Amino acid sequence: MSGGGTAFVFPGMGPTDAGEAAAFLDRDPVARELFGRASDTVGYPVAERYAAADDDYSEAAQVAFLVNCLALASWAERELGLTPELCVGPSFGGKAAAAYAQALGFEQAVRMTAEIARHTREYFAHAHPGVVTHSFVRVPGPAQAEIMHDLERRGIWHELSCRVDHDFVMLSLPGTELDWLDARIRTAGGLSLYTMRPPMHAAAFAPLRRMVEREVLAGLEFADPRLPVLDDAGGAALTTGEQVRTLLLDAFVRAPSWPSVVESMLRRGVTRLCVTGQDSLFGRVPVTTRNFTVVAVNPRSALRGRC
Repeated sequence: MSGGGTAFVFPGMGPTDAGEAAAFLDRDPVARELFGRASDTVGYPVAERYAAADDDYSEAAQVAFLVNCLALASWAERELGLTPELCVGPSFGGKAAAAYAQALGFEQAVRMTAEIARHTREYFAHAHPGVVTHSFVRVPGPAQAEIMHDLERRGIWHELSCRVDHDFVMLSLPGTELDWLDARIRTAGGLSLYTMRPPMHAAAFAPLRRMVEREVLAGLEFADPRLPVLDDAGGAALTTGEQVRTLLLDAFVRAPSWPSVVESMLRRGVTRLCVTGQDSLFGRVPVTTRNFTVVAVNPRSALRGRC
């Protein structure tokens, strides 16, 4: 495959299949090397702790997801001959995009991911009790606006936390409102998907952003990326280390907008997306599949040797 018009997409993080990831690790020499380096960096066996964890977003799970995404990107380069012109990492994927673009060294990215996971857990142990981020699909824009208007009218705090497609969003709100929200989603003909705990991507979490900037990123040096990294909220091309640093911090307080990223990639002549990681969202939604050839590079497809 040629590299013309190709973007690498490092997906957001969700529940993953640890068995598939372990099988890929066992077979792929780059994955074994990267997991070894990650384990040396954090001081524990990442793959083993990830396999034993019962939390989809544990520290080890987050580090393992980062490492798998980078190992799969390497596999796509070697086995498929893909060379991207740019990369993007919606939501959690921003960490992998920063490392792949060499705005951060690998060990720095691993250490940052582990420390952010710890700070996030500590922050939400005390702040915003009961707040969750709920994803739902097949709800058109007017019905979304009506749901949020009713929450505002009732005085219920809420924020849009991600737009995956035009009818697919994530909304942060008190968990006590989930039954009400699910009923409204079903009335609109939609479908509830997954509830994330802790929540993510809301302006109300600005104290967490400041904490991470002060206690994690202050000790890191960001280089200018070797290829453009797209902003996951608006699609702008980021070409300096400072811009990538800001992107990672803003992930705590800004909602990603995948349709905006799609529009940006289309303007830049991208025709093919290589999604490197276990993904159930960004590479599969209609706004993606209608506009690009999608190459899904995940542990299962890599083990088969084809995508």
